[in-house]
Amino acid sequence: MPQPRASKEPTLSRSRSRDAVHSLDRLNAATAEAAEEALLACCGSRRWARLIAAHRPYPDREALLAAGDEASYDLTPDDLDEALADEAMVGHPLPAADSLGTLAAHTALRAAHAEYERQFGHAFVICLDGLNPDEMLDRLLTGIRTRLGNEHETERSNAAEELRRIARGRLARLTREQPVCRESCGSGPPDRPYVPL
Repeated sequence: MPQPRASKEPTLSRSRSRDAVHSLDRLNAATAEAAEEALLACCGSRRWARLIAAHRPYPDREALLAAGDEASYDLTPDDLDEALADEAMVGHPLPAADSLGTLAAHTALRAAHAEYERQFGHAFVICLDGLNPDEMLDRLLTGIRTRLGNEHETERSNAAEELRRIARGRLARLTREQPVCRESCGSGPPDRPYVPL
């Protein structure tokens, strides 16, 4: 009777950690150009990406996240414009419209987003980390309606803070442990589920 073949796929046991590569190590070892390109997927400001890349190596994820926060706080108005323009270019899907109520909410959100862009001159950004998919649409609608009432400078500050939070989440996902790929496994940018339209 033939013996079952041993699987060559990594398992989810303790031995998995031996088959994992810490992405922070890859970021630290990357060329400046490659690191900046990866970091641009976290925040669309070239200066932000250059600052983070220039201060490598990072001893741990917390140091990287702190550097990302500091670079975010140091964004100039032009840097913020560049990052906001990048968010608008990405185009993110809305949560699924699986009912008439959700479809109506999508319509309201599109109208509010168009008004937001007209009023403030950039895409609406909000960090949705930690929310369940069924909470996202409510948070988007509440956030955009509330922030439409802000003065221009107040909203620029809000957008900058949301971008900082978004970049922080993306940095965390960029540097999480990932299984080693035996074949090409698509190493695209970290997910960007934040800007609704």
